[in-house]
Amino acid sequence: MGHALKFFPARGGRGWYALAGVDVEGAVGASTLRILVTAAKGGVRDLSRTIEIHAAHYRTGSLTVEPKFVEPNPEELRRSEAESELKAKVFAASAGEPLWDGSFRAPVTAPPTDSFGTRRMFNGELASIHKGMDFRAQMRTPVRAGNGGVVVLARGLYFEGNCVIIDHGLGLFTLSMHLSKISVREGQHVRKGALLGLSGATGRVTGPHLHWAVRWEGASLDPAKLLRLNLNAAR
Repeated sequence: MGHALKFFPARGGRGWYALAGVDVEGAVGASTLRILVTAAKGGVRDLSRTIEIHAAHYRTGSLTVEPKFVEPNPEELRRSEAESELKAKVFAASAGEPLWDGSFRAPVTAPPTDSFGTRRMFNGELASIHKGMDFRAQMRTPVRAGNGGVVVLARGLYFEGNCVIIDHGLGLFTLSMHLSKISVREGQHVRKGALLGLSGATGRVTGPHLHWAVRWEGASLDPAKLLRLNLNAAR
């Protein structure tokens, strides 16, 4: 699907791993995973295979928000466009090795919803596809790092509200949005479980909650699937 996989040695040197994912809006059908292994003594093994991408069926949700979040005025639109450029710059650079350790953990101790992939109707108009997982976190619930990495963004944004983005390496990022308080700074290295801030209701929201998103090389992935992956043998 146009991505180059980056392999890394497993924990204890037992094999090699690479992480990959399919965007929520990715094309369905057959996709070729091309893997060529060059042996130290010469010769090439072709381990390529066909991966079938199946359609997912997501529901449609309707929300009512302040009109400014559906039709921003010129000043708000300029801010949003500038922030889009900032986020694109942040996502364009990632550590060349895994910064995470073992399986990922949920960012809050609050029940999640099945909101990923929902087609969002804002004030009666289709505005977006929900590209993250919402947690029913009450105001000022501690929000923690799902795994180790570097904080590459920690500031207030127009739509996301107070937002923290962590680079976990190899193009993998997690985003925590709508925080009432940010407790980390950009450039800071964090470990799994480190306090990032407190949940809130900043940005485009209808009430307090945590929106947690996962991106890999520009693709928006289902956070629930990342949380179900057993990565303890990998790293």
